[in-house]
Amino acid sequence: MTQTEADQPDAAQKDKPWLFRTYAGHSTAAASNALYRTNLAKGQTGLSVAFDLPTQTGYDSDHLLARGEVGKVGVPVAHLGDMRALFDRIPLDQMNTSMTINATAPWLLALYVAVAEEQGADIAALQGTVQNDIIKEYLSRGTYICPPKPSLRMITDIAAWTQGAMPKWNPMNVCSYHLQEAGATPEQELAFALATALAVLDDLRGKVPAADFPNMVGRISFFVNAGIRFVTELCKMRAFVDLWDEILLERYGIEDAKYRRFRYGVQVNSLGLTEQQPENNVYRILIEMLAVTLSKKARARAVQLPAWNEALGLPRPWDQQWSLRMQQILAYETDLLEFDDLFDGNPAVDRKVAALKTGARDELARIDAMGGAVAAIDYMKGRLVEANAERIGRVESGETVVVGVNRWTEAAPSPLTAGEGAIMVADARAEADQIARLEAWRAARDAAEVRAALEALSQAARDGGNIMPPSIRAAKAGVTTGEWGATIRAAFGEYRAPTGVSKSPSNRTEGLEPIREAVADLAARLGRPLKFVVGKPGLDGHSNGAEQIAARARDCGMDIHYEGIRLTPAEIVAAAADQKAHVLGLSILSGSHLPLIAETMALMREAGLAHVPVVVGGIIPEEDAEALRAMGVAAVYTPKDFELNRIMMDIVTLVDGAPLAA
Repeated sequence: MTQTEADQPDAAQKDKPWLFRTYAGHSTAAASNALYRTNLAKGQTGLSVAFDLPTQTGYDSDHLLARGEVGKVGVPVAHLGDMRALFDRIPLDQMNTSMTINATAPWLLALYVAVAEEQGADIAALQGTVQNDIIKEYLSRGTYICPPKPSLRMITDIAAWTQGAMPKWNPMNVCSYHLQEAGATPEQELAFALATALAVLDDLRGKVPAADFPNMVGRISFFVNAGIRFVTELCKMRAFVDLWDEILLERYGIEDAKYRRFRYGVQVNSLGLTEQQPENNVYRILIEMLAVTLSKKARARAVQLPAWNEALGLPRPWDQQWSLRMQQILAYETDLLEFDDLFDGNPAVDRKVAALKTGARDELARIDAMGGAVAAIDYMKGRLVEANAERIGRVESGETVVVGVNRWTEAAPSPLTAGEGAIMVADARAEADQIARLEAWRAARDAAEVRAALEALSQAARDGGNIMPPSIRAAKAGVTTGEWGATIRAAFGEYRAPTGVSKSPSNRTEGLEPIREAVADLAARLGRPLKFVVGKPGLDGHSNGAEQIAARARDCGMDIHYEGIRLTPAEIVAAAADQKAHVLGLSILSGSHLPLIAETMALMREAGLAHVPVVVGGIIPEEDAEALRAMGVAAVYTPKDFELNRIMMDIVTLVDGAPLAA
């Protein structure tokens, strides 16, 4: 035997690769189904379904708040017919399906079960996941419906029901992904996600027999984020493994190690994808994927990668294919899966893991002292806003280098972004098509059965019964997403989460003094403080940008009015009038900017507020930015505009040059 042969690992010992997913869904169920079947044919091994915002927040496609949002960030699913179309010719008993759904998770799982039964599948054999983590929605994503306590109840209702009916299904992905997107430090990401898991497990203990509890815990999975700080992210995942094992053994007495395994899927970081020199994002995505695949001890069970151009708009099938090929090359062309963990015993890794665990334990102790995750939502939200402000400040100052953004900004134009069709655009006719089919669905169903199913759902919600059986009945009866959501709202009430933006200025001073002087001088000439109303029209819950604009404007001495997410254009214009706004800022990242801002601008004129400058931020292609400016929008900002201090000075200039009210 040669030395080369002796060095070769035993091929029989090679690990199986993780699940290859692509997060996808757009326009209509039929269009998304075609995309799924194409991706599966290209070697994708699991589905990851993105739902549009009306579906995520429990509204039908023809609801007032759904205008402009249908099919934009995911697929609209308004009823059983849509779910049938979504999985047409995809055998669910052979599929591992991840559904990124939270507030309406019981409803979408009910629709999934109904379709699987129609296909003849054995429900007990179905494999997949519903994200079903509502706490992070209050902190970072914004697609919540109800207050925290009934939301927690619905999470554990799903978990308890799947224990008996769908034992191979993951009833919850504890989601730290959006925490990092909202600015969480690694320690906060660890602690806030684990605190969420503890809240769920504490509630779940009262819903399943003690003998079944360890198995139930073993079905809880996590969905995490992997950022660009490769070594720290790798160590974070090893810390997650250790802390989860420690908590389950010490807090819950789960002795069987197979139930204490840390099971997670990952999407690598989208926050760090840059609009400038977007081709560099390919390298970022690859490096971030390595953090969750190289360490065998902490390897993801499923990986989904964003496309290189997601900071620009909706990726095309080719862009998604490119990300899928990245996973396949790592899994099948390299020898990664043939070796034991490469990092065991590494002193630098061990030190960093220990430090992360200490920081996370300290943060967990603070949350526990407040009464747990549900009671600590205000605290956690405030911490995230502060941490994100610090992150942005480091990028602005150049302390954190972002290639192509704050260093090495000169570059040749990218041929990948040239020409028509470089970014896919959602079908403009999809919303009208979806609404027409929704109206036909309502007309064709048995109205009496719908009423009976909704009453049974309402009764279970009021009386404490498990929400899943009546939800499945409602799905089969033809109930719509909006009807399910309205019933849940009537039973549990609605909720508006904290914004995390305090009234008190922070201690930040770097670069602010000239802006503060300009704001004070302008206020003296205006005769009152500069009033800046920040609003988020529509259903987009990505509030990080709005929060940071509001916080920085506050620190610059402006008088801020920010109520949070999910407001109608009429509500925002009413606030601008009531607050006597000098400037109105709108933030939309869902792609619905054109119809929502057109409506807002029309209402501003009707209200006699045409003199108030309107500024807009979001993921907005240049041709859309031109259309917005033609509507009268004073300034448009996109992810490339990371210098918040410059935006603040722009606002001062706009207000100073604005005409006085008639």
